[in-house]
Amino acid sequence: MQPLQLDGSEGEGGGQILRTALALSMITGRPFRIERIRARRSKPGLLRQHLTAVQAAAAISGAVVQGAQPGSQTLEFAPGTIRGGDYRFAIGTAGSCTLVLQTVLPALWFADAPASVVVTGGTHNPAAPPADFLIRAWVPILRGMGVDMEVELQRHGFVPAGGGCVRATVRPCHALQPLELTERGALLGCTATAVVAGVAGEVARRELDAVASRLPQAQQQIRQLPANEGPGNVLMLELRHERCSELFTSFGARGLPAENVAARLLKEQHAYARSNAAVGEHLADQLVIPLALAGRGRFTAALLSSHLATNIEVVRRFLDVDMRTRAGERCVIVEAG
Repeated sequence: MQPLQLDGSEGEGGGQILRTALALSMITGRPFRIERIRARRSKPGLLRQHLTAVQAAAAISGAVVQGAQPGSQTLEFAPGTIRGGDYRFAIGTAGSCTLVLQTVLPALWFADAPASVVVTGGTHNPAAPPADFLIRAWVPILRGMGVDMEVELQRHGFVPAGGGCVRATVRPCHALQPLELTERGALLGCTATAVVAGVAGEVARRELDAVASRLPQAQQQIRQLPANEGPGNVLMLELRHERCSELFTSFGARGLPAENVAARLLKEQHAYARSNAAVGEHLADQLVIPLALAGRGRFTAALLSSHLATNIEVVRRFLDVDMRTRAGERCVIVEAG
């Protein structure tokens, strides 16, 4: 079969093109060749987390791979058969565990047997959705589509130390149910969680106080971790609606006041609240593949980001499904079928 030719500099020009191509290549059996990988990033080519995603995809599908070296900007990937089983992958840095999981889990939905995947590295990374996002926002929607999957955070890992661990278990499904998610529904509750490891608990308290000044109805939690799981600090806000949940995050950093960490989170939450969308920017990215694999359905997103547009374009290259976007009332409608 002739490989698809992909240009990694197109669209958002980052790792999303590679991850989506790997997932869909495994599922469809279509090989691909990608050049100029992550060409729009300050450090182009394969970093550790991208290389781990390639290696994980190759192990799960028995793929033949060329160009899988650190810094490589060209990769050829020819998949075999997707196999269940027990897998373990170590990134070796604080690179995102969740992005590796989101590369291989869609393929394992269609494996020949149940699977478990353990990934070690960064679980809470400012450049990727945290493990809590998968657990609280992504997985529940997929279960509604017929996916039998669980994700467990076993150990936190922050930048720069890493050392975190996430485990996912998957049981195969025959087909995905269409996704219909155009409204979030009424707000059922919200919880603000401040996580600190090797960082003073007072930082968490100040972050939560700043959130409470704008969202007094939010429940508050402090997750005080052992110092050896840090140093690290992340502030998360979970919004639980009738139809779905969203999770917004903001990361602390040396010299950044706790109030500024909260302000960044509240800005993102406010933009979502002002929209009429079911899901926010980052969750929309992660729903494109399951929507396309289901063959029909729709969801509403707060905005048409470059990540979302790029994801849709890659899907169109691999799948014979009509995916389109159109403007709604204070939202973007993403449709398939």
